[in-house]
Amino acid sequence: MDQDQTVLGVVKEIVHDPARCAPVARVVLDNDEERYILVPEGVYVGQEIACGASAEIKPGNSLPLAEIPEGIPICNIESNPRAGGQFARSSGVYGILIAHDVGKTVVQLPSGEMKWLNPQCMATIGVVAGGGRTDKPFVKAGKKYHKMKSKAGKYPRVRGVAMNVVDHPFGGGGWQHPGRPKTVSRNTPPGRKVGSIAARRTGKR
Repeated sequence: MDQDQTVLGVVKEIVHDPARCAPVARVVLDNDEERYILVPEGVYVGQEIACGASAEIKPGNSLPLAEIPEGIPICNIESNPRAGGQFARSSGVYGILIAHDVGKTVVQLPSGEMKWLNPQCMATIGVVAGGGRTDKPFVKAGKKYHKMKSKAGKYPRVRGVAMNVVDHPFGGGGWQHPGRPKTVSRNTPPGRKVGSIAARRTGKR
């Protein structure tokens, strides 16, 4: 899409994507194309959203960084123009546009890092929906099982010290302890490469 033109669309439905933790919206553009976008907080079904340099500053609209005022929370931020959103895409996160300079814009990412970006990079106004997802504890192992199964994660993960000696370098013994240094070389062969791999330091910080 040319950034000089503004494309309008209408949010038709908000759906769950099993591949991500934030909800996505199905948007029908004014040229009858369908797109799926990350949903910022406050976006609702039937809302009209815009994408382009002349779009209004409101949640759900996407603009170049050069057109966004300082101090505005933004999400789905591009790293390079036309590269697609790469920063601040997880549920409940956002970046803040700190300052504009000649040929570059300073954005504070969710990690706190200050990043210089091209002012023509696109970003969406608002905070990604789904915040607070991790506040409620799982409580039961079954809940955690279903969550990990939906994400294709390995669960449960058995501790090495709880295994038999034939199953893990830390296994075996009269009580649960590694029985050897946990630090291993970067060049350690697979099977022995467990513990603190190529650690610069160990112990409590």
